[in-house]
Amino acid sequence: MMLLGISMLVVALDQFTKFLISQSMHLNESTPLFPDYLFLTYSQNPGMAFGFMAGMESFVRIPFFVAITIAAGFIIYTYQHLMPPDRVLTRVALGLIWGGALGNFVDRILYGKVIDFIDMRYHEHQWYIFNLADSCISIGLLFLFFEFIWGKRRKTQS
Repeated sequence: MMLLGISMLVVALDQFTKFLISQSMHLNESTPLFPDYLFLTYSQNPGMAFGFMAGMESFVRIPFFVAITIAAGFIIYTYQHLMPPDRVLTRVALGLIWGGALGNFVDRILYGKVIDFIDMRYHEHQWYIFNLADSCISIGLLFLFFEFIWGKRRKTQS
């Protein structure tokens, strides 16, 4: 139940923020929030993280993304059902990852590309532009990493 609740909240927030950006900004328009560090920049990415597969034709990209999303959902759902109920951080992490994957999946199905808008920079050095779904996936993976490390420590100590 936690997986479904968290993932649906992530999808809703992700789609809402993407809607706000797409309705209030022009493509490639950029607005500084914290000059030299954080900007809102409306971008569309036809690929995956870091533009992977962006140059491929949509008839190759879209089925690939559908297959990856279905596989990820199956793995997350199965893993979540096999873990003990006391692994709350892991359940939160899986909800964030699944919600982020679904948020970007919705964009790929509706538009053939993902709306990105969080633009982090350090003066003239720019990182990739990303969105709330990407952030949730990253945070979820970080939580899984911490749970993996702490879980090993707990097993070693007991």
